[in-house]
Formats: sequence, structure tokens, C-alpha cells
Amino acid sequence: MATPQNVLRHRAAATKEALPSQDATQSEDDPRREEVVWGKTPGGEVFRVPTTHDVLTTLFHPGYPKSHLDLLNLGLLGMQLVIFFLLPRHASQIFFFFYFAFWRGAYDAGLGWVLTKQSKKKWIVREVQRLGWLDADRQPAVRKWIREQLRGKMGKDYDFDELPLEYNTWLLFRQAVDVILVKWLGGLLLIVFNLWVKTEAHNVVKDYGWYWGDVFFQRGALVFDGVFEMAPHPMYSVGYAGYYGLSLIAGSYAVLFVSLAAHAAQFAFLLFFENPHIERMYGQPKAIAKRTPLIYTSRPKDSSASNAVAGSSTGPVIEADPAEILATPAVTEGETATETELETEVEIDDTTPHIDQETRVVSKHQAKPSIASSISSTGDNTPRPRRKAASQHDLLNKYFRRDAVVFKNADLLRANDFMLALIVTYSTAVAFFPRLSDSAMLRLHFLHALTWCIVHYVGLGWILKAQSQNKFLVRHFMKHYHYSSNDSGGAIAEAFTNWKSIYNLSMCMTYVSCIGVVWKTYSIPNDWTVGNELLRHTLGLLLIGLHVWATMESFEVLGVFGWFFGDFFMEEFPAHLEYTGIYRYLNNPEAMGGAAWFGLALISGSKLVLALAVFRHLANWWFLSSVENPHMRKLYGDSLRKEAGFVKVMKSVASKNVRIFESRAGRHAPELKRVVKEVKGTFDKVYEETADAVEEFLAKSRPRISEVVEDTKFLLQQSRERLVITRVANDLSAYDKNKYNVSVLPSSSGSKGFHLGEPITVKWEAPHKHSRKDWIGLYRVGANSSTLITKTSSLGMWVPVHDEEWEGDLFLGLNPSSTPKDKTGTVTFKGDTLPWMVGQYEIRYHHDGKYNVMSMDGPLEIFIEKPTELNFESVRETLMHVVPLCLDSDPSLIPLSCKILQTPTVLHVFPKDLSGAFSDSGGDTHDGPVAIDDDPDRDPDDFSFWSEKQAKRICAAIQQAFDVEYVPEVVVADANLSALANRILLSKEILTS
Repeated sequence: MATPQNVLRHRAAATKEALPSQDATQSEDDPRREEVVWGKTPGGEVFRVPTTHDVLTTLFHPGYPKSHLDLLNLGLLGMQLVIFFLLPRHASQIFFFFYFAFWRGAYDAGLGWVLTKQSKKKWIVREVQRLGWLDADRQPAVRKWIREQLRGKMGKDYDFDELPLEYNTWLLFRQAVDVILVKWLGGLLLIVFNLWVKTEAHNVVKDYGWYWGDVFFQRGALVFDGVFEMAPHPMYSVGYAGYYGLSLIAGSYAVLFVSLAAHAAQFAFLLFFENPHIERMYGQPKAIAKRTPLIYTSRPKDSSASNAVAGSSTGPVIEADPAEILATPAVTEGETATETELETEVEIDDTTPHIDQETRVVSKHQAKPSIASSISSTGDNTPRPRRKAASQHDLLNKYFRRDAVVFKNADLLRANDFMLALIVTYSTAVAFFPRLSDSAMLRLHFLHALTWCIVHYVGLGWILKAQSQNKFLVRHFMKHYHYSSNDSGGAIAEAFTNWKSIYNLSMCMTYVSCIGVVWKTYSIPNDWTVGNELLRHTLGLLLIGLHVWATMESFEVLGVFGWFFGDFFMEEFPAHLEYTGIYRYLNNPEAMGGAAWFGLALISGSKLVLALAVFRHLANWWFLSSVENPHMRKLYGDSLRKEAGFVKVMKSVASKNVRIFESRAGRHAPELKRVVKEVKGTFDKVYEETADAVEEFLAKSRPRISEVVEDTKFLLQQSRERLVITRVANDLSAYDKNKYNVSVLPSSSGSKGFHLGEPITVKWEAPHKHSRKDWIGLYRVGANSSTLITKTSSLGMWVPVHDEEWEGDLFLGLNPSSTPKDKTGTVTFKGDTLPWMVGQYEIRYHHDGKYNVMSMDGPLEIFIEKPTELNFESVRETLMHVVPLCLDSDPSLIPLSCKILQTPTVLHVFPKDLSGAFSDSGGDTHDGPVAIDDDPDRDPDDFSFWSEKQAKRICAAIQQAFDVEYVPEVVVADANLSALANRILLSKEILTS
């Protein structure tokens, strides 16, 4: 097995103080030389790792001395045997069940909790240091006892006084772990396979991996071989086969279920501690949206083809395998997470064939290439867009766009996802619905039909109304899905396509569900001549025929464009009205389209079907009056006619009949005319007064409603802030608030106005005896009514006064005697501690980790620069300022074109080497700036991310600067200033047209 380069080894002849040699092959090849392994503490101290022995040898081999903890282990094992033979069978079953559960819980929950804290915060080492167990001055007796216990178990190369605190703490922890591990390991010795797996695993990982040594100190990269190639996580999967072997031997379900529970607990230990620790310790952070050119491998089918390619004078012909281009990177598991990952970055040769896409002139905002990439490298100043090498990032975003995986990424406004949800729902209902009576089944069919009526007329009507008012559907697709910069109408086309499918499906389901109710209520008459059976069927069929005729005539006039309400989406079609066909007689022939429902009600003779027909008619009337007619008036204005041909004819006939009636009424005609005018005037007056009252009410209530809406938004925003249990100090008499002061240092512009994402530096002053737990929070102005106590959550926008004494949100509690009592200092809000919403904020200095306010300053303003006019240059310039701030000014992430804009006031955050390995020459981790290898083929406007959180910041900034919403996936898909600027311009053009 090859030895990783970052494993430190040295010859035995070298002194302990010497640095490890880079040449590890000599000591490995020569069996006469003793191999020496070197470790390194988190503080950077390199030391020689002594030899350790496995737990079985140290416990059961009589030649090895036994520590007090070893004697405790052996005593507990012997006690189990005594209890097993002394207790009755039933009592022993109960005892050993709880005994096993206790030690299993001590391993999975207890060790998991302790190791997680040690992995994240070095908690065990800090507790030993705080308690002084290994300090000769503070706890000499305890130190002497621990020293004797460890020296007795170790070899001659162990020196307690020379080894670092972390290593001795690990040895002490190892002794405590043995007390837990041996309880279940001893019972599994009967299972040969289980023993073999555990033994082989220990031979591979040694004591360092067996006892989680990398939680305490580093010894190099993890190396997995042997049994670790047989199964994933063998120590946690097949390594517990002995549980089930014992279940088979005992023939007991109780033992089987206990084994399953114990194995599940072990997998929980793997999931919640082991894998996160391996990722923290050895995982390499990968930039999101980094455009790495793909390598296209050529695969000649035969030697002649290969020779032909080699002999070609026009350069190599490359056959790209699509499966290789779109291959998904393998997800490494816990054991293999540290294997070297081969990431090849290859410049695509100029002779690689490519396909030029035809440019379609659709929008006045054409997709523009990056400014910096349009200049030829030969010195020619003629703008020529450079062909970008294909990358996996671009190909994935080209062919995959939030595709539904089971129900993940499902979007009910996408027709395919909507149909998927329907199929799953109906299939589940058919499979699991209980057997119902005929009356219950009829009610269920009625509710089913009623639901589809509500969905079709009210639900889709609301969506269509929102589309008419603010382009709701187009905004939705524009926000959630990535479209090519050359495809200006992509969001409109996709929104309309999905609308057509959903509308057609919903319309069909309204008819199908109604027919289902009719089928459940209809029965063929025994005698058609009795009663009105024949009349009802005849009238019903006539109404159905009228429905079919009216629908077909409407479709013939409207066409597919009008049938699917195309004028709600597309503006390319000319806006004109033609009153032909059935529209010559009726303005809304859709009202006649409901005749079939009343016809079915007549045929079935069911009140449920009649109620369904009435509800459908009312819902359709609401759709016409609230959705379609307002949109028609908005599009066509005064060109809409007020009366259709049928209404004009009926009014004309009515006028003639009135004149005839007046001529025949004689002397009573004036009196009848007066009565008619009074009645008509009464109705008109009531109508006018009602309309005036409604208008007056709406006019008066509109400001109040707007105020209520704004107050509701404010309260919803405050609800997250107020989810905090306020802890306050009861006695502050010993602290003089006048000696506390906090002030915001001016921004780069020299004022208390900070651009969104710009770091905020705060200067503080406090007396010598101030608490080391003091902290400073950033809050919206008005979020806290009191100036004495803060009652709202900072939402993560806080920094400790003494940042070096904190690990995240955990105070380390260092020895106060070694800590200087600073009176003044500065702290900086940056990254996640900054507010990413514009507005007025204030600074609050808090006492002793609680919410007592000692000093305040503010207000300070968080703002974002908005371009005065919308064009490509202005939008791109705004993004050049915003994007680097959202990316924490990390030079490995920000676009190359933005680096010249970096100023000393902007914080530079450099990624650290998180691999857990260290250099062979000296063992120092790399904490300085990372050198950036700028690919000459890289577009200067490209940028990348460490996490989706940074993409969310850019989305929030774009929404506040341009009033355009995107989800992080869209920004990640673009990951380019010019592409994002083009997208914003196209979005604004579509939404404001």
C-alpha cells in the first residue's frame, strides 16, 4: 500500500528533536530499521508517537502490567460471570438487558457526545487543562497517579514528561474507553467473523484510529486498506455481525430486537459523530460553480483509425463521450474521504470542433460577453468574444434545472410535477382507501368534483389574475429556473407551456369528476313513458348539445391563443378584437358552456349534481367578472363593446313591445309610464348609492389596509427576533456604565453609512474588571424598545469583545491570570455577522454573556447602491461592487475583473487548509494566503462560492438593488458578472413591459 506523502516518518537513529525526513521510502523498504511515526498537536508541536498495544493484549496478557482501570475492567468482566451463574434465568435476562443498554448508551450517546465536543472545541483537553490534572503545581497527586497508570502500560519509548498534553490526555481517554468497549466485545468473541473483522480493522487503523486519536492530535492522513475495501464502514456494519450470530444461537426474538436497536445506535454514532468529524478533519472544501474545463478523451476504434488521426495535418480529432462529460462525481464515504481526488484542469485546444449557435434578436438587451474577455490576447483591440471551454458546471446547468427527484424540487406550477403529484395521490387513495357505503362513496365523489371546480375556476383564476396584475407565473419561473442569456423569452415560454398543460388537465378533471357524480346518481328508468322521464332526458341532451356547440364555436373563434389565455402571457401578438362567429351574438359565450352541467342534473335527477352545476356557474361568473373582464379592459380599453348582438336585439324587441303596449294602454299609459320610471329610478338610485358606498369604503379603507399589511410584515419580521429567552444579570451595582463606551468607526466613505456587505468595525472601551464574556450585538433600530435590556435575538449578528477567548458561541474560560485586562479594543462585524438587509441599525454592548446593555451607538445605515439608469454597463458595475462583498472578498472566489477594485478597507478572507494533513518539511499547516492559479482561459467575470449561503446574499442584494428575485440556484448557474447583468436586464424588460 502506498504511503501518503503527508504521513511523517523518521529513522530510528535520528533524535526526537530532529524534523521528520521527507524520504519515507527507505525506512519502509528496509525491514531492519524501526519505523517512527510523528504526530502533531493542534498548536503545531511535532512529537514522536510512542508504541501502543491493543486492548486485548494489555488486558489478558499476563506479561503486561495492569493499571487500576485495567483491574476495574477485569473486575467488571468477572462480575458479569458471577451474576450470570448466581441470578435466576428470568432475573438475569432483565439485569443483562439493562446492563447491556447502559453500556451501549455509554458508547453511542456518551462517547459520541464527548468526542463531538472534543472534535469541535477540543473540550476534553481543555477540561483536563482547566482542572489541572496534568499540572504538577495545581494537582500533583492526580498527576502522579495518572503518570503511574500510563507509564505502566506503555513501552520503553514512552516519556510522560516529554510528550504533549494532548497525547497524554488521549491515553487517559483511551483507558476510560476500554471500560466501555470491553463490555460488549467480550461477548462477541464467540463469533469468528466478527472477531476477524474487528481484528483486521484494528490492524489497519491501529490504536490511533481505534481510539479516535485524530480528535486529540494529528498523525497524518487516514489510510484504509484490507477489510475497509470489503464493505462500507466495516467497523460499524459487518463488524457487528456477531450480534445476529448470538441471536441465532439463542433463538430469541428479544436478543434479535436488542441487537437491532444496538446496531441502529451504532449507525447513529457513525452518522452524528464519525462522519462529521472525518469531514471536518480531512474534508477538502470545494468551490461551488467553479468552471473547470472538461477533458475530452479520444477513443479510436482500431489502430488504423488511430494512425489516421495521428497522421492528420489538421490536428487531433477528439471524440467526446457524453457519459464522461456529464458523469456525476462519486460521493466519497467516511473511510475514503481522504483519498486523493484527481481534478484535471485542461485547456481545450483551439482545434477542438465546436458548434456556433445562431444569435436570435429578440430583445433590445442583447446578451453581452464579458468586457475583459472580449479583447484578443494578440494585442488586437477589436472586440472578439472568446470561445469558452466547456465545463461540467455549464453542462449540468444546461441539461438539468431543478429536476424533481422523487418529491425533492417538486414544483406544482410545473405541469410534470403537478401530474406526478396527482398520480401519486390518486394511486395512494385507490390503494389505501377503506371500503365505503354507497352513500359515503357518493358524498366522496361530490367532494371530488367540487374540489376540481374550485381548483379550476378559483385556483387557476387567482393564478391568472396574478399573472395579469404582476406577471406572477413569469416571475416564478424567472426566479426559480436558469435560462440561457440568449433566450430572452425562456421564462415566458416555459410559464405559458406549463400553464397550458395544467389548465387543460384541470378542465378535463372538472368534467370527469362531474360525470363520476352523475354515474353514481343515475339509474336507467324502467318505464320511459311514466312521469317526466323522457322530457328530462330530452332537455338534458339538448343542453349538453348546446354546451358542445357553444364550446366548439368559441374555440373556432378564439383559436389556441385565446383558448389558453395567451394574451395574459405573450405580447408579441397584435392586440385587436374581432367579433365573429358566436361572439357576434354573445360577449361571454362561456356562460353557455355550463349548460351541460344543468343537462346532466336533469338527466340524473340528483340534487347533488344540480348543486354542483349551480356552484360551477357561480364560479365561472366570478372568473369572468374578476379575472377575464378586468384583463380585457386593461388590454383593449374603450374598444370593448358594451352590448352584444343578442342583447341589442332583445332590447330592440323590448322597446317595440313597450311602444305597442303604450298605444294600447290608452288613458292608463301615462300612469304606467310613471310607475315604470319610478321603479327604474329606484333601482338605479339603489345601485348608484351602493356603488358610491362601496367606493367610499374602499377609498377610506385602502390606506388602513396598507397600514395593516405593513404592520403585519413588521410583526412577522420581529417574530423571528423575539424568539429569545432574555438572560440578565441581577446585580450591576459593581459596574459603572459611564466607563463603558462603544462607537462605530466610519466606513470607507467617512460616514456611518455602510454598503451592504461592507465590514463594520466597532471600537469599545470598558473598565479593567469588565467580564471576559462581554459581547456586542447589531440590531435594527426600533427592534428593542428598552435601552437597558435587549429583548430580541441578534439573529447571529454579534461578536465577542475578546474573540480570541471564544470558539464560535462557546466561551473557552481561559485562566484569567494569564489574560491581559484590556480597557479598549476593536471588533469587526463581517460575513454572517453582518445584516444583509438595508435599513437603520444600532450597536449594543452587553455584559457577561447576558442581555444587560452597558452602552449603545447608532444609528448606522446599511445601504446598497442602485444604478441611476438601467443598461449593461451600469448593472455590471453595480454587481462588481456587490458580488465581492457577498463573497467575503475572498480572492479565490471573486471575479478577476473585480480585483483591481479591492481597497484596504475591504476585508480579505483567505481560505485555510482544512485537510488535517501537514507538510513533510517542518509540519506547519498553511494558514496564510493561498496562491491563486489564474487560468488564462478563465473568463475574468467568472466567480464561485464556498457555500450556497453566499449565493443567497447575492440574491438578496439583487432583489434590493433591482427589485428582481432569484433563487440561489439561478445565481450559481450563472456565476458570471456579465451573464448576471444580462439576466437582470432581461428580467426587468419582461416585468416592466
